Amino acid sequence: MADLFEGLKQKLSGRDMRIVFPEGLDERIVRAASRLAEEKRLTPILIGNIEQVQAKAQELGVSLDAAEIYDPASYAAMDELVAAFVERRKGKATEEDARKILLDENYFGTMLVYLNKADGLVSGAAHSTADTVRPALQIIKTKEGVKKTSGVFIMVREDEKYVFADCAINIAPDSNDLAEIAVESAKTANMFDIQPRIAMLSFSTKGSAKSSETERVSGAVEEAKRRDPSLVIDGEFQFDAAFVPSVAKSKAPDSPLQGDANVFIFPSLEAGNIGYKIAQRLGGFEAVGPILQGLNKPVNDLSRGCNEEDVYKLALITAAQGIK
Repeated sequence: MADLFEGLKQKLSGRDMRIVFPEGLDERIVRAASRLAEEKRLTPILIGNIEQVQAKAQELGVSLDAAEIYDPASYAAMDELVAAFVERRKGKATEEDARKILLDENYFGTMLVYLNKADGLVSGAAHSTADTVRPALQIIKTKEGVKKTSGVFIMVREDEKYVFADCAINIAPDSNDLAEIAVESAKTANMFDIQPRIAMLSFSTKGSAKSSETERVSGAVEEAKRRDPSLVIDGEFQFDAAFVPSVAKSKAPDSPLQGDANVFIFPSLEAGNIGYKIAQRLGGFEAVGPILQGLNKPVNDLSRGCNEEDVYKLALITAAQGIK
Protein backbone atom coordinates (compact mmCIF):
# COMPACT_ATOMS: atom_id res chain seq x y z
CA MET A 1 0.00 0.00 0.00
CA ALA A 2 2.86 2.37 0.82
CA ASP A 3 4.29 1.96 -2.69
CA LEU A 4 0.93 2.81 -4.25
CA PHE A 5 0.77 6.21 -2.58
CA GLU A 6 4.50 6.92 -2.70
CA GLY A 7 4.18 6.78 -6.48
CA LEU A 8 1.33 9.30 -6.37
CA LYS A 9 3.28 11.59 -4.06
CA GLN A 10 6.21 11.56 -6.48
CA LYS A 11 3.90 12.48 -9.36
CA LEU A 12 2.54 15.40 -7.33
CA SER A 13 5.96 16.66 -6.26
CA GLY A 14 6.58 20.20 -7.46
CA ARG A 15 3.02 20.68 -8.72
CA ASP A 16 0.74 23.09 -6.89
CA MET A 17 -2.44 21.06 -7.20
CA ARG A 18 -5.48 22.60 -5.55
CA ILE A 19 -8.23 20.36 -4.16
CA VAL A 20 -11.62 21.57 -2.91
CA PHE A 21 -13.21 20.11 0.23
CA PRO A 22 -16.83 21.34 0.42
CA GLU A 23 -17.26 19.90 3.93
CA GLY A 24 -14.90 22.34 5.59
CA LEU A 25 -16.33 21.92 9.10
CA ASP A 26 -16.01 18.14 9.22
CA GLU A 27 -13.31 17.01 11.67
CA ARG A 28 -11.96 14.34 9.31
CA ILE A 29 -11.68 16.84 6.48
CA VAL A 30 -9.97 19.46 8.64
CA ARG A 31 -7.40 16.99 9.97
CA ALA A 32 -6.62 15.56 6.52
CA ALA A 33 -6.43 19.03 4.95
CA SER A 34 -4.01 20.19 7.63
CA ARG A 35 -1.79 17.17 7.04
CA LEU A 36 -1.84 17.57 3.25
CA ALA A 37 -0.99 21.26 3.53
CA GLU A 38 1.79 20.82 6.08
CA GLU A 39 3.35 18.02 4.00
CA LYS A 40 3.08 20.32 0.95
CA ARG A 41 1.34 17.56 -1.05
CA LEU A 42 -1.28 19.99 -2.40
CA THR A 43 -3.19 23.13 -1.47
CA PRO A 44 -6.50 22.31 0.24
CA ILE A 45 -9.43 24.67 -0.26
CA LEU A 46 -11.99 24.25 2.52
CA ILE A 47 -15.52 25.55 2.00
CA GLY A 48 -17.46 27.01 4.92
CA ASN A 49 -17.78 29.97 7.25
CA ILE A 50 -14.19 31.15 7.62
CA GLU A 51 -14.34 31.86 11.36
CA GLN A 52 -16.06 28.55 12.07
CA VAL A 53 -13.54 26.55 10.03
CA GLN A 54 -10.63 28.29 11.76
CA ALA A 55 -12.26 27.66 15.14
CA LYS A 56 -12.68 23.97 14.29
CA ALA A 57 -8.99 23.71 13.41
CA GLN A 58 -8.04 25.43 16.67
CA GLU A 59 -10.32 23.10 18.61
CA LEU A 60 -8.62 20.09 16.97
CA GLY A 61 -5.14 21.50 17.55
CA VAL A 62 -4.19 21.56 13.87
CA SER A 63 -3.08 24.33 11.54
CA LEU A 64 -4.74 25.48 8.34
CA ASP A 65 -2.22 28.26 7.73
CA ALA A 66 -1.14 26.65 4.44
CA ALA A 67 -4.72 25.97 3.34
CA GLU A 68 -7.34 28.30 1.88
CA ILE A 69 -10.88 28.79 3.19
CA TYR A 70 -13.71 30.12 1.04
CA ASP A 71 -17.18 31.08 2.24
CA PRO A 72 -19.80 31.08 -0.54
CA ALA A 73 -21.73 33.79 1.34
CA SER A 74 -18.84 36.26 1.07
CA TYR A 75 -16.82 34.98 -1.91
CA ALA A 76 -15.47 37.99 -3.81
CA ALA A 77 -15.77 36.44 -7.28
CA MET A 78 -19.30 35.07 -6.85
CA ASP A 79 -20.58 37.13 -9.80
CA GLU A 80 -18.16 35.27 -12.07
CA LEU A 81 -19.37 31.90 -10.75
CA VAL A 82 -23.02 32.89 -11.14
CA ALA A 83 -22.56 34.01 -14.75
CA ALA A 84 -20.66 30.83 -15.64
CA PHE A 85 -23.27 28.64 -13.94
CA VAL A 86 -26.16 30.29 -15.81
CA GLU A 87 -24.31 29.84 -19.11
CA ARG A 88 -23.41 26.23 -18.35
CA ARG A 89 -26.97 25.27 -17.42
CA LYS A 90 -28.25 26.80 -20.68
CA GLY A 91 -31.65 28.11 -19.69
CA LYS A 92 -32.20 25.76 -16.77
CA ALA A 93 -31.29 28.36 -14.13
CA THR A 94 -31.79 32.11 -13.84
CA GLU A 95 -29.25 34.40 -12.19
CA GLU A 96 -31.43 34.41 -9.07
CA ASP A 97 -31.53 30.59 -9.10
CA ALA A 98 -27.77 30.43 -9.53
CA ARG A 99 -27.08 32.67 -6.53
CA LYS A 100 -29.17 30.39 -4.32
CA ILE A 101 -27.76 27.16 -5.75
CA LEU A 102 -24.15 28.31 -5.40
CA LEU A 103 -24.59 28.80 -1.66
CA ASP A 104 -24.59 24.99 -1.58
CA GLU A 105 -21.01 23.95 -0.81
CA ASN A 106 -20.90 21.13 -3.37
CA TYR A 107 -22.19 23.28 -6.22
CA PHE A 108 -19.88 26.12 -5.18
CA GLY A 109 -16.86 23.81 -5.02
CA THR A 110 -17.71 22.19 -8.34
CA MET A 111 -17.82 25.60 -10.00
CA LEU A 112 -14.34 26.36 -8.65
CA VAL A 113 -13.11 23.22 -10.41
CA TYR A 114 -15.02 24.01 -13.61
CA LEU A 115 -13.47 27.50 -13.76
CA ASN A 116 -9.94 26.16 -13.12
CA LYS A 117 -9.71 27.80 -9.72
CA ALA A 118 -9.11 24.28 -8.36
CA ASP A 119 -7.95 21.00 -9.88
CA GLY A 120 -10.41 18.60 -8.26
CA LEU A 121 -12.99 18.06 -5.53
CA VAL A 122 -13.42 15.56 -2.68
CA SER A 123 -16.75 15.36 -0.86
CA GLY A 124 -19.12 12.81 0.66
CA ALA A 125 -17.96 12.64 4.29
CA ALA A 126 -21.27 14.19 5.32
CA HIS A 127 -23.19 14.13 2.03
CA SER A 128 -24.77 11.44 -0.12
CA THR A 129 -23.18 10.23 -3.34
CA ALA A 130 -25.94 12.04 -5.25
CA ASP A 131 -25.07 15.33 -3.50
CA THR A 132 -21.47 14.95 -4.69
CA VAL A 133 -21.99 13.54 -8.17
CA ARG A 134 -25.03 15.54 -9.36
CA PRO A 135 -23.21 18.92 -9.51
CA ALA A 136 -20.30 17.26 -11.31
CA LEU A 137 -22.57 15.74 -13.96
CA GLN A 138 -24.42 19.03 -14.45
CA ILE A 139 -21.38 21.32 -14.53
CA ILE A 140 -18.16 19.44 -15.25
CA LYS A 141 -19.84 16.71 -17.31
CA THR A 142 -18.25 13.64 -18.88
CA LYS A 143 -15.35 13.67 -21.32
CA GLU A 144 -15.99 13.85 -25.04
CA GLY A 145 -16.93 10.36 -26.22
CA VAL A 146 -17.79 9.22 -22.69
CA LYS A 147 -21.49 8.98 -21.91
CA LYS A 148 -21.37 7.90 -18.27
CA THR A 149 -19.10 8.18 -15.29
CA SER A 150 -18.09 4.98 -13.51
CA GLY A 151 -16.46 3.97 -10.24
CA VAL A 152 -13.39 1.81 -9.71
CA PHE A 153 -11.63 0.39 -6.69
CA ILE A 154 -7.92 -0.31 -6.52
CA MET A 155 -7.66 -3.55 -4.57
CA VAL A 156 -4.36 -3.81 -2.70
CA ARG A 157 -2.81 -6.62 -0.67
CA GLU A 158 0.93 -6.42 0.03
CA ASP A 159 2.52 -6.25 -3.45
CA GLU A 160 -0.67 -7.13 -5.33
CA LYS A 161 -2.68 -4.40 -7.09
CA TYR A 162 -5.85 -4.91 -9.11
CA VAL A 163 -8.55 -2.69 -10.59
CA PHE A 164 -12.23 -3.61 -10.11
CA ALA A 165 -14.98 -1.76 -12.06
CA ASP A 166 -17.76 -0.66 -12.08
CA CYS A 167 -18.44 -1.10 -8.37
CA ALA A 168 -20.19 2.17 -7.65
CA ILE A 169 -22.32 3.83 -10.33
CA ASN A 170 -23.89 1.93 -13.26
CA ILE A 171 -26.52 -0.62 -12.26
CA ALA A 172 -27.03 -2.44 -15.57
CA PRO A 173 -24.45 -1.36 -18.16
CA ASP A 174 -24.97 -2.35 -21.79
CA SER A 175 -22.17 -3.40 -24.17
CA ASN A 176 -21.20 0.17 -24.99
CA ASP A 177 -21.20 1.13 -21.32
CA LEU A 178 -18.98 -1.84 -20.44
CA ALA A 179 -16.58 -0.97 -23.25
CA GLU A 180 -16.41 2.61 -22.00
CA ILE A 181 -15.78 1.40 -18.44
CA ALA A 182 -12.96 -0.84 -19.69
CA VAL A 183 -11.23 1.96 -21.62
CA GLU A 184 -11.47 4.41 -18.71
CA SER A 185 -10.36 1.76 -16.20
CA ALA A 186 -7.23 1.15 -18.27
CA LYS A 187 -6.39 4.85 -17.91
CA THR A 188 -6.93 4.67 -14.16
CA ALA A 189 -4.72 1.58 -13.95
CA ASN A 190 -1.92 3.42 -15.75
CA MET A 191 -2.17 6.27 -13.23
CA PHE A 192 -1.26 3.74 -10.53
CA ASP A 193 1.54 2.22 -12.64
CA ILE A 194 -0.53 -0.89 -13.28
CA GLN A 195 0.01 -2.14 -16.85
CA PRO A 196 -3.62 -2.95 -17.72
CA ARG A 197 -4.56 -6.48 -18.74
CA ILE A 198 -8.34 -6.38 -18.87
CA ALA A 199 -10.77 -9.25 -18.30
CA MET A 200 -14.46 -8.77 -19.02
CA LEU A 201 -16.19 -11.00 -16.50
CA SER A 202 -19.27 -13.20 -16.81
CA PHE A 203 -20.54 -16.65 -15.80
CA SER A 204 -19.22 -18.04 -19.10
CA THR A 205 -15.74 -18.35 -20.61
CA LYS A 206 -15.41 -17.70 -24.34
CA GLY A 207 -18.80 -19.06 -25.28
CA SER A 208 -19.03 -21.95 -22.81
CA ALA A 209 -22.58 -20.71 -22.18
CA LYS A 210 -24.74 -18.72 -24.56
CA SER A 211 -27.21 -16.05 -23.49
CA SER A 212 -28.02 -12.41 -24.03
CA GLU A 213 -25.96 -11.66 -20.91
CA THR A 214 -22.80 -13.36 -22.17
CA GLU A 215 -23.24 -11.77 -25.61
CA ARG A 216 -23.50 -8.36 -23.92
CA VAL A 217 -20.07 -8.92 -22.37
CA SER A 218 -18.38 -10.42 -25.44
CA GLY A 219 -19.80 -7.55 -27.49
CA ALA A 220 -18.22 -5.12 -25.05
CA VAL A 221 -14.81 -6.69 -25.70
CA GLU A 222 -15.07 -5.98 -29.42
CA GLU A 223 -16.32 -2.43 -28.83
CA ALA A 224 -13.47 -1.70 -26.39
CA LYS A 225 -10.94 -2.94 -28.95
CA ARG A 226 -12.52 -0.68 -31.56
CA ARG A 227 -12.24 2.32 -29.24
CA ASP A 228 -8.66 1.57 -28.24
CA PRO A 229 -6.85 -1.05 -30.36
CA SER A 230 -3.84 -0.93 -28.02
CA LEU A 231 -5.77 -2.51 -25.13
CA VAL A 232 -4.85 -5.96 -23.89
CA ILE A 233 -8.39 -7.18 -23.28
CA ASP A 234 -10.37 -10.40 -23.60
CA GLY A 235 -13.61 -12.04 -22.54
CA GLU A 236 -16.11 -13.07 -21.70
CA PHE A 237 -14.39 -14.82 -18.78
CA GLN A 238 -15.28 -16.53 -15.56
CA PHE A 239 -13.04 -15.12 -12.86
CA ASP A 240 -10.88 -18.24 -12.51
CA ALA A 241 -10.12 -18.31 -16.24
CA ALA A 242 -9.04 -14.67 -16.06
CA PHE A 243 -6.90 -15.03 -12.94
CA VAL A 244 -5.52 -18.57 -12.64
CA PRO A 245 -2.98 -19.53 -15.37
CA SER A 246 -3.68 -23.27 -15.12
CA VAL A 247 -7.42 -22.70 -15.54
CA ALA A 248 -6.82 -20.27 -18.39
CA LYS A 249 -4.67 -22.87 -20.15
CA SER A 250 -7.61 -25.26 -20.08
CA LYS A 251 -10.52 -22.88 -20.70
CA ALA A 252 -8.97 -20.16 -22.89
CA PRO A 253 -5.60 -21.35 -24.22
CA ASP A 254 -5.48 -18.76 -27.00
CA SER A 255 -6.27 -15.74 -24.83
CA PRO A 256 -3.69 -12.94 -24.65
CA LEU A 257 -4.33 -12.74 -20.90
CA GLN A 258 -3.16 -16.27 -20.06
CA GLY A 259 -4.73 -16.08 -16.62
CA ASP A 260 -2.80 -12.91 -15.74
CA ALA A 261 -5.51 -10.22 -15.77
CA ASN A 262 -5.21 -7.29 -13.37
CA VAL A 263 -8.20 -5.15 -14.42
CA PHE A 264 -11.57 -6.83 -13.91
CA ILE A 265 -14.73 -5.38 -15.47
CA PHE A 266 -17.86 -6.76 -13.83
CA PRO A 267 -21.07 -7.21 -15.87
CA SER A 268 -23.26 -5.27 -13.43
CA LEU A 269 -23.09 -3.06 -10.37
CA GLU A 270 -24.55 -5.94 -8.39
CA ALA A 271 -21.63 -8.20 -9.33
CA GLY A 272 -19.00 -5.49 -8.95
CA ASN A 273 -20.13 -4.32 -5.53
CA ILE A 274 -20.38 -7.87 -4.20
CA GLY A 275 -17.05 -8.81 -5.77
CA TYR A 276 -14.98 -6.04 -4.24
CA LYS A 277 -16.53 -6.57 -0.81
CA ILE A 278 -15.75 -10.30 -0.92
CA ALA A 279 -12.13 -9.54 -1.85
CA GLN A 280 -12.00 -6.95 0.93
CA ARG A 281 -13.62 -9.00 3.70
CA LEU A 282 -12.56 -12.56 2.87
CA GLY A 283 -9.41 -11.91 0.88
CA GLY A 284 -7.86 -9.27 3.11
CA PHE A 285 -7.54 -6.68 0.33
CA GLU A 286 -7.71 -2.98 1.06
CA ALA A 287 -10.24 -1.30 -1.22
CA VAL A 288 -9.06 2.16 -2.32
CA GLY A 289 -11.96 4.14 -3.74
CA PRO A 290 -14.39 4.44 -5.25
CA ILE A 291 -12.49 6.53 -7.77
CA LEU A 292 -14.82 8.23 -10.24
CA GLN A 293 -13.67 8.19 -13.85
CA GLY A 294 -14.92 9.59 -17.13
CA LEU A 295 -15.45 13.19 -15.97
CA ASN A 296 -13.74 16.16 -17.61
CA LYS A 297 -12.16 17.01 -14.25
CA PRO A 298 -11.77 14.90 -11.12
CA VAL A 299 -14.51 14.73 -8.51
CA ASN A 300 -14.47 11.93 -5.95
CA ASP A 301 -16.95 10.70 -3.39
CA LEU A 302 -16.03 9.66 0.15
CA SER A 303 -18.00 7.18 2.20
CA ARG A 304 -19.83 8.79 5.11
CA GLY A 305 -18.07 6.19 7.25
CA CYS A 306 -14.64 7.42 6.14
CA ASN A 307 -11.77 8.33 8.43
CA GLU A 308 -9.03 10.94 8.18
CA GLU A 309 -6.73 8.53 6.33
CA ASP A 310 -9.41 7.83 3.71
CA VAL A 311 -9.77 11.57 3.09
CA TYR A 312 -6.00 12.00 2.82
CA LYS A 313 -5.63 9.17 0.31
CA LEU A 314 -8.58 10.15 -1.85
CA ALA A 315 -7.27 13.72 -2.01
CA LEU A 316 -3.92 12.43 -3.32
CA ILE A 317 -5.73 10.31 -5.91
CA THR A 318 -7.90 13.25 -6.98
CA ALA A 319 -4.87 15.50 -7.34
CA ALA A 320 -3.09 12.86 -9.43
CA GLN A 321 -6.15 12.56 -11.67
CA GLY A 322 -5.97 16.30 -12.25
CA ILE A 323 -2.42 16.27 -13.63
CA LYS A 324 -2.56 17.20 -17.30
